[in-house]
Amino acid sequence: MRVSAAQLPAAAGSDDRVFTTENAVIMLDGATAFLPVPVAAATYSDRLGRYLRDALNAAPDGDLRDVLAAAIERTAHALDISPGASPSSTVTIARELEHGVDILVLGDNLVVLPDETLTDDRMDRLDLAPRRKYRERLAAGSGYDDEHLALLGELQIRQAECRNQPGGYWIAEADPASAEHALLTTRAPDSTPWAVLATDGAFATMDYLGLDDWQAMPDADADDLSALLHHCEAWEAHADPDAQELPRAKRHDDKSLAVVAFG
Repeated sequence: MRVSAAQLPAAAGSDDRVFTTENAVIMLDGATAFLPVPVAAATYSDRLGRYLRDALNAAPDGDLRDVLAAAIERTAHALDISPGASPSSTVTIARELEHGVDILVLGDNLVVLPDETLTDDRMDRLDLAPRRKYRERLAAGSGYDDEHLALLGELQIRQAECRNQPGGYWIAEADPASAEHALLTTRAPDSTPWAVLATDGAFATMDYLGLDDWQAMPDADADDLSALLHHCEAWEAHADPDAQELPRAKRHDDKSLAVVAFG
């Protein structure tokens, strides 16, 4: 398995994390908090990612949902956090085994495969009013004003009410039971020679700008991927600084890409 990866933080530090083992890639995107949480999202995603990496190093063929549940429980204990009062993070794992390629997705990271794109869109399907409103305001030219920030705070309250609940959405937080709801698929090796893992902050702008020649991605190295991410950030900063053309919660989000060539 060969991996190339690049990351571009939105500010001084990134809430994204990418970890690798001999046969797996782990990508996390800690959720930016517009309301107070006891632990920073970066601390949470970093700790969870390290526990996942350690567990998969110890048991390379372990059940991915079980591995994730144990890592969430260990992280919650180490950081002394409880459900409903914790930062959260997406989790994506792509793993190569003899029988095939396992893909686990919890949250809105994306995995591009040669014949399909996988993601967990359960939070977006909630279609919450504050999200609709802030996107409509941005498209109308309101920019990142005080009302925008207030809507993001309201959105997080509404999302927290639906988090890790039946009929809501599932995400890594402090309840290990959320791992049972991760999307998991196994692909035949001959149909999946490569995969591209992306956080939504990278994918959304790349997709909008047409920087989506995924078939060429397996040949990209870290410098190529970094150049793509910088291109996206430059477009956001200079062509669409107020997110009128591409409505998004923040002018810049953390951006991460990892390209995995299997076999």
